[in-house]
Amino acid sequence: MWQCSICTHENSTDNLSCELCGVLRDLSLYFNNISEAKDGAKCRHKYSGVSILARSLFTPSSTKSKAIVFSDGFKDSRNTTGNKQATMDALHKTYMTRKKRHINIVPFKFDTPSPDDMVVTGLKSSRNFRKVDTKVLVKDSVDVTGKKMIDNNILLTEKSTSMDPSASVQLDEVGGSSSNVPSSSQNTTLVLDHKLQHLSLESKPKNSKPNIKKATSVSHYKPEPWMLESEDQEICKQLSLAIVGHVDSGKSTLCGRLRHALGLISKKQMHKYEKEAKEKGKGSFAYAWAMDESSDERERGITMTVAVAYFNSEKYRVVLLDSPGHKDFVPNMISGATQADAAILVVDASIGSFEAGMGVNGIGQTKEHSQLIRSFGVENLIVAVNKMDVVEYSKERFQSIKSQLGIFLRSCGYKDSSVTWVPLSAMANENLVTASSDSRLLSWYNGDCLLKAIDSLPPPHRDVSRPLRLPICDVIASHTLGQVAVCGKVESGGIRTGSKVLVMPSGDIATVRTIERDSSTCSLARAGDNVAIGLHGIDPGHIVSGGVLCHPDFPVRVASHLELKVLVLEITMPILVGLQFELHIHHARVSARLVKILSSLDQKTGKALKKMPRLLTARQAAVVEVKLDKEVCVEEFSTLKALGRVFLRSQGNTVAVGIVTRILDQDLNLD
Repeated sequence: MWQCSICTHENSTDNLSCELCGVLRDLSLYFNNISEAKDGAKCRHKYSGVSILARSLFTPSSTKSKAIVFSDGFKDSRNTTGNKQATMDALHKTYMTRKKRHINIVPFKFDTPSPDDMVVTGLKSSRNFRKVDTKVLVKDSVDVTGKKMIDNNILLTEKSTSMDPSASVQLDEVGGSSSNVPSSSQNTTLVLDHKLQHLSLESKPKNSKPNIKKATSVSHYKPEPWMLESEDQEICKQLSLAIVGHVDSGKSTLCGRLRHALGLISKKQMHKYEKEAKEKGKGSFAYAWAMDESSDERERGITMTVAVAYFNSEKYRVVLLDSPGHKDFVPNMISGATQADAAILVVDASIGSFEAGMGVNGIGQTKEHSQLIRSFGVENLIVAVNKMDVVEYSKERFQSIKSQLGIFLRSCGYKDSSVTWVPLSAMANENLVTASSDSRLLSWYNGDCLLKAIDSLPPPHRDVSRPLRLPICDVIASHTLGQVAVCGKVESGGIRTGSKVLVMPSGDIATVRTIERDSSTCSLARAGDNVAIGLHGIDPGHIVSGGVLCHPDFPVRVASHLELKVLVLEITMPILVGLQFELHIHHARVSARLVKILSSLDQKTGKALKKMPRLLTARQAAVVEVKLDKEVCVEEFSTLKALGRVFLRSQGNTVAVGIVTRILDQDLNLD
């Protein structure tokens, strides 16, 4: 019996190989490194039991090949066991075709990537590749005739300066001495070998980010002359007006009736709306269908997305943002109405409907929308008490609504001087564009109609002194704008046709192809303008709603770890550390987690009352730390208010509103 040197299995002497693992009985057939000990006994080398292929890969080949007798032209050389011995080089010489071809198998190194690894890595991270300095490469890749053998457009990864030079891939020339290979092919092979030798893997973290550098300080930004408005411009200032309120309070009907009264909806179109509404059994929804154009909205009789419409008053170019009132679509309301400069809160005056909006039997959207609009930074509010014809224009009903709602609006932070109360009837066209003609209303109300109340709103502040910031509300495509287009409100700076913009958070540069305002082409847009912008030179997949178009030299910050100052709303369950919620910031919506409650605050003074409280209850203010599931474009509230306001929603309800006081991630700005 003989024992296998690999698996130690006992085999019969009749077997030339191990029955269990198949290893030959005499391993000297594989090796030429059996050494004789001084006492004459055989001594196995440390590589005993390793295959010949592994030996050739992991051990440097000897420069001197020992003789082997496999053909008549070689010297016979045997070891002490009488078996023939040979190196891999000798095996190649014996069994390969008789071309003068030499292959040197170099030792394998684990810290060096194979060409296959580099190809796979290149496919996965091709966007992070940078161009190699081809001047050096071209200098080393010139054949004997002086012809350059490199394409300047080839993309390669830079060689890591920290990597040991000996770890670079080394490939010997294959077939270089063959007479059948043209010299040009040999030179090409040399060039390819040179490129492979300079390839290396870049160490890339799990959550890789674009190549980024710190942006120039915003204080160094200077607006270009075309951004500054000229005194002789006849263009009206734009006013974004959000229409909010409880479901079925008549918001869409109010918008449609107002536009019809201003002559923006033709009689033919209005007749079509009336006919279609009667066929559906919804005759009273005819004016609302001027705003709610989708089949789902018309079928259900409610607004589901923010509809946008325009009209001109004496003072403003008004952008109507008709927001959904149903509680299921509050996220859509937040995304659209966050662009508002002012708001119209529509209240249903009919008995029971106003009380439902105030949340007597639950959480009403009149209250929630009022809180959200104030959190958007809207200070000027018009309260349109609608459907006054249902209560026969009762002064007592109007005063009762004004008293109850006024107390709540003051608690939200509205000043009495900034709130205008207008009784009206949208269906009856009373007190919309002109003063009411109904004697029942004229007997006790002598204030402005709705259109004059809109013109009495103070002009919004426009910030062109800061770099471009345009949060992307939606990604669209049209014949005039092209296949890649976005819409939104310019929050700061300006943008014009032909200019370069940086699309965040992807970090791609795009060129402005065209700009549209109310379906009309224009050459530029400034802060405060709601526009649609066609882009080219960018992959449509790199643009998402919630992203931001910004100045290439002054990118917006991107973060997933924020410190917030929040105000807890009317909630029934306390807020604890670890709460999972949905965070809304401008048009972005992302899942988040409450990491830490740093302190509770005094609402009047803003001073810290208690550090690290265990929980937060209704109407409490606090400083908290949150972690987002993914990064979003954000700015501190002190830097840019529009990109620093947040809303926290959980289980279908808004639980808190607040601002970004500090970005805890490192600054992320593009090269």
